[in-house]
This record gives sequence, structure tokens and C-alpha cells, in this order.
Amino acid sequence: MAKNPKVVADSVLEALGGKENIYRVSHCATRLRVELHDDKKLDKQAFDSIPGVSGYFFQSGQHQIILGTGFVNKVFAELVNQGVAEEQGEKEEPSGGSNKTKVQQLTKTFADIFIPVIPVLIATGLLMGLRGLLINGFGMDMSDTVLTLSQVLTDTAFTFIPVFVAWSAMKTFGGSPVLGVALGLMLVAPQLPDKWAVTFGEAEPLLLPFLGFDIPITGMQSSILPAVFMGWLAATIEKKARKFVPEALDLILTPFITLLFSLVLGLIMVGPLILGIENLITSGIMYFFELPFGIGGFVYGGAIQFLTITGMHHTIVPISVKMVAETGYDLINPIGTAAIAGQAGAAIAVIIQQKNKIKRSNMYGSVIPAFLGITEPVMFAINLPKVKPFFFGCLGGAVGGGLASILGIAAQGTGSTMLPGLLLYIGDGFFQYILVILVALATSFLVTFAAYREKQEAEQPALNYNVNHG
Repeated sequence: MAKNPKVVADSVLEALGGKENIYRVSHCATRLRVELHDDKKLDKQAFDSIPGVSGYFFQSGQHQIILGTGFVNKVFAELVNQGVAEEQGEKEEPSGGSNKTKVQQLTKTFADIFIPVIPVLIATGLLMGLRGLLINGFGMDMSDTVLTLSQVLTDTAFTFIPVFVAWSAMKTFGGSPVLGVALGLMLVAPQLPDKWAVTFGEAEPLLLPFLGFDIPITGMQSSILPAVFMGWLAATIEKKARKFVPEALDLILTPFITLLFSLVLGLIMVGPLILGIENLITSGIMYFFELPFGIGGFVYGGAIQFLTITGMHHTIVPISVKMVAETGYDLINPIGTAAIAGQAGAAIAVIIQQKNKIKRSNMYGSVIPAFLGITEPVMFAINLPKVKPFFFGCLGGAVGGGLASILGIAAQGTGSTMLPGLLLYIGDGFFQYILVILVALATSFLVTFAAYREKQEAEQPALNYNVNHG
């Protein structure tokens, strides 16, 4: 029976305490992400009996309802149709907000900024893979015109990533998104020396005399953290400006003040410092993954799912994007894929041992997204509640990640993992990538199958599950 998004939306809304209790709602690839005014009105148990809801968990100050790829978009659209805006009500801190640590707040901010940007990066990565398939897989010769057009499709998003990030950051921090777009474009304005041309000695930076020093100024192509900083700075300046600018002049003066001070402070003063910090972080990460004997891959492949539990895995996204923008390759991608494959292998072992047919059938729905590169459903709905399978999945990720580092494979793009990620390895590391997936999956599957037993599963009657889980 097909899932009805309207019915699910109605039931979810009721479990959340009604439309008036929602402070902010958004969604990612598989989950609704909700903040409430009053967490006490939430009925967690109700999610167990809603058909179409695969699970619920609380992470980084957000109530997250697992709905699955595609279906989450339909349920979110139904919520919007019922008058639930992405942000509504007065901007008082919701009841659960005061309990968030600084790390949780930072993680949530990164998630809010990069989740809207990720789809375009995934699409661009797949376009890179498609071009590789045509050229390296089918031996197609592209004319200069066709090749140039393909580069427009594959290179534009990464070159102008500051525009996307500044727009999203401006929106996240409560500013006017269109001003974020303008600032992002200013960071990569053609009047500024190209950052890469300066790096490779093909151009000289602009020199701005200041207190006896010359401040070098370049464009910030492919930069991430400076764009995040600019979005925050501009949103802060805009909100403060609106407090003292007369309403009659708001339309003219507020954007003028915002753009002027944001550009001066961001591009000339603080921006270069942030860019230096970003480059230092990226260099350190690159060094870590190039450690001998696959040490970096082993550690990251085994530990990344612990970051996923807290939501901190979103802090890796800027590093991956910058890595691809600067080098054309993503060393993190195959290791992250191994981590997902490890969780999938452990979950399959649990499913095979599950004797309750209804439970087994529902578990399959959580495993399938893992093969599409989405790990949260299988992890939060199956492995993590059972504890041991989660750790066995991490072991598989560590073994697969270590192998990926030893083999030295890297994706020709970013955003896509597991099966969709195959396109990113056409012509360079394709079979090694498949081997990494199989090794990670087989390791966690065999260990889980041999070491994990859950005696209670077979004893629970099917009717009880049917009532509680739909």
C-alpha cells in the first residue's frame, strides 16, 4: 500500500504538538528536522505507530523524523500546505534550545548552511562522473566546444561555491539572502586577481597600504569559511542597521551599509585571516589521510559514524568541498563510503537473524537508503539501538577505510557515495572502490553474524509489532 504523505503529515504534526508548537522545520535527504517551542508537548511514542515513519531521534537540538528519500519532500510539502513555514512564530529560543552545547550549536549551524547546498554539489559530482563514463568508459571523443560546455556544468558550482555558501549563511543567520548572493559574487569578482593565478605565480595580488603594511587582496574562489564568515557578518550588520535606520530610508541605506562594511571587513581585514585558517585545516586533513599504512583511513572510517550520531559529520562537508575545488579529488569520499558500507553490512546480518517477518520487512526499508549513500536510517533504526551491530559496523568502516587509504583512491567529485558514487571513479579507481565497499560490508556482516544474537526478537509476537510500528 502506497504511503499517503498527507496522512503522515497530519499524524506527524499531531505528534509534534500541533502547528503552533513548531518553531522551525526543515528537511534533509531522509529526515524532517524540527525545533519546537515546547518539547514537553512532543509525543515520542506516537511516531512508532505512524505508517511511513521509519524512526525518530533527537540530535543537535532538533527532533528528527526519518521518512526516507523522496517521501520526506512530499511530507514537508504537505506541512507547508497546511501553513507550517520553515520558520514561524516569534524568535524566542525554543524550550530545548538552552540545553544545546556550543558544539551542538556550531554543528547545527553548519548543517543549516550546507544542507541546502549539498544537492547542487551532488548533481555536479554526478555530472563529473557522467563525463568520465563517456570519455573513459565508452571512449567518446569530445570536441573543444562540447568539452567546454561540460566544464561549465562540472566546474561552475565549485568555482563559485562562495556564492552558494554566502547565500545560505546569510539566510541561516537571519539576513536577506539576496545580499548574501551579492557578497558571494564580490568574493569571486573578475576584477580581483584569481586566487589560483596568484598561488601559481601567474598574477600578483592587489596591495592595499594600511598602517605601514601592504595587505594582499585576491579573489576567494573555492573558499568556504570566508563565505560563512561573510554571511554571518552581513546578517549581523543588516539586523543592527535596521534598528537605527529610519523606515523611509531602510530600502536604500540598510543594503548600502550592509554591503559596504561587510565587504571591507570581510574581504580586506578578517577574510584573509579566515582563508589562512581554512588552508591550514585543509592541509592538516590532507596530511592525516596520507599517513602510511592507511592509518588515517582506518581511524576516519571507524570514527565518522560517532560524529554522525552527534551531527558533527556536517563539519566535514566544507573540507570535502574545498578539497575538490582545489585538487579535483576527494580523498574523504571512499573512506566515508566504507563507513556507510560497514553499517549496511552489520544491519544485513541483523536482518537475516530476525525471525519476525514483519520486523524483517520493515528493516529492509532502512537498509536500502544506505546503498544510496544515506546512513542515518540504518544506523538509528537498526544498529545503534542494538549497540553491538553499530560497533561492528564501525569496525567494517575502519577496515574498508584503511584499505581505501592504502590503495590511494579518491573521487573525482564529491557528494555521492556507495552505488551513486560509482560514477565518480570511472577511469580511475573504479574496481578499487568496489573492493573497498565489499571489504567493509563483508567485514561488518561476518563479525555481526558471528558475534551478535538477540534472543528476544523471535519471542515477540507479530501483532505487537504491527500495533506499535504500523
